[in-house]
Amino acid sequence: MDQDLSYPRPQLRRDRWTDLAGPWGFAYDDGDVGLVERWCERWCEREDPFDRTIEVPYPPESKLSGIGDTSPHAVVWYRRTFRTSDVEMGDKLLLHFGAVDYEAHAWLNGKLVAVHQGGHTPFTADLTTALGPADTEQVIVVRAQDSPTDLAQPRGKQFWEEHPRSIWYHRTTGIWQPVWLESVAADHITAVRWTPDLDRGMLGLDISLDRAPTTEMRLRVKLSLRGEPVADESYAIHRQDTRRAVGIEPAVSNIGRWRLLWSPEHPNLLDAELTLESDGKVVDVVHSYAGLRSAAFSDGSFLLNGVPTYLRLVLDQGYWPESHLAAPDGEALRRDVECIKGMGFNGVRIHQKVEDPRFLYWCDRLGLMVWGEMANAYAFSPTAVERLVSEWTEVLRRDYSHPCIVTWVPLNESWGVPNLPRDPAQRDYVRALYHLTKALDPTRPVIGNDGWEHFASDAWGIHDYATRGKDIRERYGSPAALEHTLGATQPQHHAIALEARKRVDEPIILSECGGLNYDRDPSTGRFGYGVVDSPEELLARYDELVSAILDSSGIAGFCYTQFSDTEQESNGLLYGDRSCKVDTDALRAINHRPSKAIPGDFVSAIQAATEVTSFSPGGSVG
Repeated sequence: MDQDLSYPRPQLRRDRWTDLAGPWGFAYDDGDVGLVERWCERWCEREDPFDRTIEVPYPPESKLSGIGDTSPHAVVWYRRTFRTSDVEMGDKLLLHFGAVDYEAHAWLNGKLVAVHQGGHTPFTADLTTALGPADTEQVIVVRAQDSPTDLAQPRGKQFWEEHPRSIWYHRTTGIWQPVWLESVAADHITAVRWTPDLDRGMLGLDISLDRAPTTEMRLRVKLSLRGEPVADESYAIHRQDTRRAVGIEPAVSNIGRWRLLWSPEHPNLLDAELTLESDGKVVDVVHSYAGLRSAAFSDGSFLLNGVPTYLRLVLDQGYWPESHLAAPDGEALRRDVECIKGMGFNGVRIHQKVEDPRFLYWCDRLGLMVWGEMANAYAFSPTAVERLVSEWTEVLRRDYSHPCIVTWVPLNESWGVPNLPRDPAQRDYVRALYHLTKALDPTRPVIGNDGWEHFASDAWGIHDYATRGKDIRERYGSPAALEHTLGATQPQHHAIALEARKRVDEPIILSECGGLNYDRDPSTGRFGYGVVDSPEELLARYDELVSAILDSSGIAGFCYTQFSDTEQESNGLLYGDRSCKVDTDALRAINHRPSKAIPGDFVSAIQAATEVTSFSPGGSVG
């Protein structure tokens, strides 16, 4: 797959687009007067309020934005001009935003074209009817409102106090993911969704158009694997939303069905070209891709393609010192994925952030499993529930087709539901989130509330920051120890199990552990869960902890905190600038050791069996 690294939406790509990254006019609106004074219009009655320049898509708190002001500002405005002569025009011109935190209004030439709420999810504006004459400047204006202190707003690790501390960081306000223009036909594809069905050897396709067909329309779907044709089908399209099942029958004999499966070791992706025809004329061509794999928790293990697979994850907060939640560039996302794999991890838990789709693309392409997580609110109220449910629904819609995502986590450590043990409404909310997630995506497991207070979940996600291997062995090293631990109360005074329940076959994942703090300058007093004094001690203690986890046969995987230092948290395996604290080869050797939960000889047998088995669950190993 020849992926354009600059294109912001990897699973629905077109050729005709214009990147709007770069300098925009910028203004703070601390008095919230911009709406009344009509800053959205091309000419204001007062002096031009856009008195600064910002580099989009970097948030104004960050250095790369050119602003670098971390003080709280609830309302910010942006302005950018373009000419249609500089854009390859079609019947319609669309304006796409990857993410704007938190509530956004967008105008073109003074006409409102979009309103969106949700700081991590994309939205699109149709600019066509608001365009001015072709020889004039077209003026885009964006207003972003992002309350620094609203705890009912899904905010993740963005701190509500003025200065960051502990595990919370500087805020990311306004535009922080790519913005681009795209030219399309009057009839065009708006969404593509892929659903692998390994049992039937099919690939489900859901496709949406911008409107119901008014002419005779057909869709041609071509799938290929590394240039070899896999499927070529054509369908009549009668509705705005259409569902089909594409048969995966390789056209060449040297592609066995099992070779199509996606796993970290073999991240096979099917390239897809979708062509929309109206009355026999091609009106839209989009490029996409899909991965064939299944994911489930069962029999005490995580199953990838039906095979027990030990989860070796690292927690990643997706934060850069110079750009905060925004990636410095597309290559930085690729480098992070390559680095995580290079350290011997087979997966990553994206923590309290909905990551840039380009990061997920590299996880798909390079082979890195992902736990997808929602950025949480910190208060429980009808407003908080409505906001998180709405945005989480958009997250599931955006990321459904990424094969790398193998688990959903809507809530972390009871954030936003602080009174779960005593409030039936809060427990109903967690149950509702769990079942809503399963309803919208029945293909993936869900951990309703990761860390503790479990009662609606497909696995036990336990946060345990023991700093010594002996403590891990005492808590998880035997079946009796496991049962005792699951019934215990964590040091943070939260019960692991909120309601009495049997383990049945639900796996146990240490979904946060480690957190060892090493800083080149110990006088800074930076945050971590256990202090070490040298890179050598960090590696030795990591070895001690991970070895104890791997020796505990009742544990199905772990997630080490964390990938890189993040602001005042210095518990990364890397520094914030992504330079290594310890030897990467040594880390990889530790992480690649076999676990007692999944014996190495069993895995080897499964790997050998894939050479002769057909395309079915259990025929490949993750």
